Amino acid sequence: MVTARIDAYDAIRHLRRAEQRLVPLIERHGPPQLRRTRNSFQSLARSIIYQQLSGKAAATIYRRFLQLFPTRRFPSPEVMRTVTVARLRSAGLSMQKASYMHALAQTYLKGDIRPRRFSQMTDAEITATLTKVKGIGPWTADMFLIFALNRPDVLPVGDLGVRKGMQRLYDLPVLPDAQTMRRLATPWQPFRSAASWYLWRLLDEQPVR
Repeated sequence: MVTARIDAYDAIRHLRRAEQRLVPLIERHGPPQLRRTRNSFQSLARSIIYQQLSGKAAATIYRRFLQLFPTRRFPSPEVMRTVTVARLRSAGLSMQKASYMHALAQTYLKGDIRPRRFSQMTDAEITATLTKVKGIGPWTADMFLIFALNRPDVLPVGDLGVRKGMQRLYDLPVLPDAQTMRRLATPWQPFRSAASWYLWRLLDEQPVR
């Protein structure tokens, strides 16, 4: 069984010992605020909406997207598949993202993604399943593992915020590449998800100009 989730206090204890540079962040921000979500379809679709957009712009489009539906609640895959591309685009989605939403809904309807199986799957197996879906790449899979499934040891090497946070934490002259990130984060295991959360908080404190 592979149902490991983040234990915030175990993560704090480990990270305090593993990396002194993280201690001030831990003291300022407390336990990492990571909570498992229940609707995997919503989490993945929301990630598609947010891809390559600023948080504010993405939030506006997400709000308009929800307004397409009478209940203002996130639609099921069945309902999503019935919404036309033109209607999705009226909320601000690009043609490409609208097609991705349909592709994701169709994948759920066909049974290619079965959320109940996730608890039995490794991170790598989940990533391999998700990245077969048009519009879902490694970054989206990593975000899903951290924020939807609450997996404890994910290092999103493709996330610009984590890269910039690591550059700042270690005072690196350039943004670290994936190999450098994995090397520096080795002591953080098995709590790299929580460490990544603290790197995002570091950027919140001191936004990159």
